[in-house]
Amino acid sequence: MARYVATIPSLMTPDAAFLYMADLRNFAKWDKGVKKVVQVKGNGGGKETEFDVTAQGFRGRDLTFRYRTVEHDAPRNILVKARNSIFSSVDRVTIVPTASGCDVTYDATLTLNGIFRPMSPLLGPKFNKIGDVATNGLKRVLADPTGTLQV
Repeated sequence: MARYVATIPSLMTPDAAFLYMADLRNFAKWDKGVKKVVQVKGNGGGKETEFDVTAQGFRGRDLTFRYRTVEHDAPRNILVKARNSIFSSVDRVTIVPTASGCDVTYDATLTLNGIFRPMSPLLGPKFNKIGDVATNGLKRVLADPTGTLQV
């Protein structure tokens, strides 16, 4: 299992940050590795919503993950899970109010599926690089109190 955790201070209110992070269509605005997001169930964020997230894959091959919102506890906690034939992903976002806005913690784990599962720890270094790029984009977006900045 590879894991990436980052806490980003935000000038957004906790409610605004929660709404922004719960709507996975925003992934493509801050994560350069995400090529597109299509909502396939629901409208915006919410429990049981589903999104097809297409990411830049290895060796130039795109990978699409079907993310499903499993927990949606406004304005503090979001849990989404995804699985495709190669990988499983579990992403939790927690939001804690601060004097100037809130702290947004993104905690993601990635594991290989099937016979490749024992090799999951080897994903760590690559996953950290991907996470660092996404975190930089998220820092820029969350610094905007309106949530309209695009990276």
